[in-house]
Amino acid sequence: MGENLKGENTMKVAIIGAGSAFGSRISIDILSRKPIHDAHIALMDIDGEKVETVRAFVRSAIDHHGLPASVTCGTSRREALRDADFVIISVAIGGPAYFGKPFEDEFEIPAKYGIRQTVADTVGPGGVFRALRTGPVLIEMAEDINEMCPEAVVLNYTNPMAMLTWVLNEVCEASVIGLCHGVQGTTKGMAQRLGVPWEEVDYWVAGINHMAWILRFERSGEDLYPAYRQAAEDPEFFAKDPVRHTMMKQFGYFCTESSRHTSEYVPYFRNEDQWLDEYVNRTRSIKDKRHAWFEDMGVKASSKDSVELVRSHEFASGIMEAVKTGVPYRFNGNVMNYDLIDGLPYGCCVEVPCLVDGLGVHPCRVGALPPQCTALCRTNVNVQELAVTAILEGDREAAFHAIALDPITAASGHPLPKLREMFAEMWEAEKHLLEAYY
Repeated sequence: MGENLKGENTMKVAIIGAGSAFGSRISIDILSRKPIHDAHIALMDIDGEKVETVRAFVRSAIDHHGLPASVTCGTSRREALRDADFVIISVAIGGPAYFGKPFEDEFEIPAKYGIRQTVADTVGPGGVFRALRTGPVLIEMAEDINEMCPEAVVLNYTNPMAMLTWVLNEVCEASVIGLCHGVQGTTKGMAQRLGVPWEEVDYWVAGINHMAWILRFERSGEDLYPAYRQAAEDPEFFAKDPVRHTMMKQFGYFCTESSRHTSEYVPYFRNEDQWLDEYVNRTRSIKDKRHAWFEDMGVKASSKDSVELVRSHEFASGIMEAVKTGVPYRFNGNVMNYDLIDGLPYGCCVEVPCLVDGLGVHPCRVGALPPQCTALCRTNVNVQELAVTAILEGDREAAFHAIALDPITAASGHPLPKLREMFAEMWEAEKHLLEAYY
């Protein structure tokens, strides 16, 4: 669709995979910020029907609020990327992100071998295979970006975040930052549990995606950690986040993902059947929620009621505004470890505080993490590094090694030949998505 094409001084935002939740969410975030509410939003998805639904929803918001923004949509990635100032990547390669195939194969085949994943999108056998099927497509995307918008800022939301952001940085000439909502979601949840306004909390968080550590958590200079640790001694409070509260009690610090996620990154919770059953069932219920969200968006787009400009806590629109206005904005981003965190491999993907302004994104040096936190991160970086090698070099053996070294895979106690058997079964199930490795 070709309405209101980008003006000469208008910021263009290309959203690749706009048929996902992020297509509408990031668009509404952009429209909610006055300095950038005249942006041209170019929505792209391989599913033309879905992306048209998102376009209609965004167009409805623009019209209801009388904004100077424009929105187009289509199935051509290169056309969406042409002259873009920002590129949002939120894609699911091979099928829906959290239901249907190939997700079900990545979830169910390891379960047959006693490897119970609770999300299967970032680590574990599922996370590695998601990276294997997604990485080659992102490499093609990076090559398009290099040609169509080499000066753009690329914001990746696609999981497995660390692996794919690492791959993109190896190939893409543009600036690439991975974005998640674990930091803001976690600190907001901690503040709410303590009855403290989140806006009054200062925090310093660093590590790797989904395992970044709340190193400081303060209000007006007062350390809130003692109060939080004391509150977690209460069984009812503890039960609200049992895995993370256990990790905090044993290792000293709270980390940035839910208990459902955190249980996958370490080997200690594989026998906690009650917790695991709850987390697994929650993952399996995602399909109905996603369908309900999409249907609701279609209803709102076709109604006469105003689509509210309610801003989410995603960082993307704040980054865009800071680049355009030059007013600094702070966020946590996934970037390459170029002397940012000591003790983690140079050039791996880390999540650290960043500042952004009119001159671009400036990651902050953190230095050393508490040694136990570094060690826990390193076990996952080992897996990420091998998966990235597999993607960049088309190396099937490196992919197997990544899975064999994964903490929850190793916790299953299976001998290596049995893991080979599982790997072969997963590969056979997804071989049509893994042609880049032949």
